[in-house]
Amino acid sequence: MPKLSAGLLLYRTRADIVDVLIAHPGGPFWARKDNGAWSIPKGEYSDGDDPWATAQREFVEELGLGVPSGPRIDLGAARQPSGKVVTAFAVRSDLDITDAHSNTFEMEWPRGSGRLREFPEIDRVEWFPVASARAKLLKGQRVFLDRLMAHPDLAGLTEGP
Repeated sequence: MPKLSAGLLLYRTRADIVDVLIAHPGGPFWARKDNGAWSIPKGEYSDGDDPWATAQREFVEELGLGVPSGPRIDLGAARQPSGKVVTAFAVRSDLDITDAHSNTFEMEWPRGSGRLREFPEIDRVEWFPVASARAKLLKGQRVFLDRLMAHPDLAGLTEGP
């Protein structure tokens, strides 16, 4: 059975451009990586758990902000190159991310040093036009941008520059 994960992709519109809210992972492994390193806010769940409830919980944990209300769009599931299956949902919101702050995790760093250090799970979160988010997102999650842009509610809107 593959690992399961669920996430929430917020989107907003400016003029005729669609922006999405994505997150950069914290910790030393990701510190110098940008393109191909970002993710939708998401987390793992067990088979039988509710993916929507997981997506909401993980959004709050990773951004420290409440989940915006509004109709959700089911973006379906996609198998990642790692084999993990990610289920994503989208909600339209122009969320103010000024006060975003992530939960943290501990790991030995530098490796083999015996010192435990604390790092944020997410070190930053930003709004990007979909066209820019394509380059930023992990390869396996880009399909969710395709599915979002194909939704009838976004007909006539563009991915931006």
